Amino acid sequence: MNLHMPVPDIDARTLSIVNDLKGLEGPLLPILHEIQAEFGYVPEDCLPIIARELNLSRAEVHGVVTFYHDYRRHPAGRHVLKLCRAEACQSMGSDRLAEKVKALLGIDFHETTGDGAVTLEPVYCLGLCSTAPAAMLDGEVHGRLDDDAIADLVAEARR
Repeated sequence: MNLHMPVPDIDARTLSIVNDLKGLEGPLLPILHEIQAEFGYVPEDCLPIIARELNLSRAEVHGVVTFYHDYRRHPAGRHVLKLCRAEACQSMGSDRLAEKVKALLGIDFHETTGDGAVTLEPVYCLGLCSTAPAAMLDGEVHGRLDDDAIADLVAEARR
């Protein structure tokens, strides 16, 4: 999977997003969210444009992108599987389930399978504490996960 494919019209699309949102108070996070919504990730080529337009250093923008786990630095797979890593889920066995998912997919968190099918991401609360452990596959939440349920989710994502 080529993670460095050029994005058509990236400069113009980025500049348009920045111009639409730079009037907000604290515009960097909303701009980064919109960039990710537009491209599916935050392309490296966007960072200098954002920095220039917000009068920030490129290092400041890079620091924000790398600090927050929600921002992807590479295109996601066709499916995104998010595993809850919050305390309630951990207390109900999510660490063991996470290791099972990593083994089934052959990847770690923040990685995508070689065939581009699945990106695995940690998330730090899905609001399903009463049904822990929980996960989200392509925006759909799943609770009360056990070995069979998590294997089914992985199989669904691999299809």
